[in-house]
Amino acid sequence: MSKDLYAFVAQVPVRWSDMDAFGHINHARMVTLMEEARIQWLLSAGEEYAPLIKSAMIVHVEIRYQAQLRHEDSPLEVAMWIKGHRSVDFTIGYEIRGADAAPDSRPACVASTQMAVVDIEAHTLRRLTDVEKGYLRSWGRPNG
Repeated sequence: MSKDLYAFVAQVPVRWSDMDAFGHINHARMVTLMEEARIQWLLSAGEEYAPLIKSAMIVHVEIRYQAQLRHEDSPLEVAMWIKGHRSVDFTIGYEIRGADAAPDSRPACVASTQMAVVDIEAHTLRRLTDVEKGYLRSWGRPNG
């Protein structure tokens, strides 16, 4: 997987408890594995990004499975980038592949999470600052 196409690529181990009765990763657990990848990315971003990261909350999750992922596909490669942003939210894109997948292979899972930014003390949405919009643009994916 060409790392320059993504803002961040996380390695996320699959646990036995992530599996369902059919031997592939359970849907609810996939959301958790995506969260683990997203946290790795956001914690690696640096202190200057803390106000944006600490004020973001998930408002929508979308997942499309294109192939099964099993325990033997561990660790998952979870590639992430910012798909876009608006005045009060931004969307993270994901491509998820098994450990042995070819870098240019079709991802087993494509997903997105829409994150709204909030004023934590006022419990209301807030607008992204110009600095935050710059961060988000820098985490975009070339050509889409």
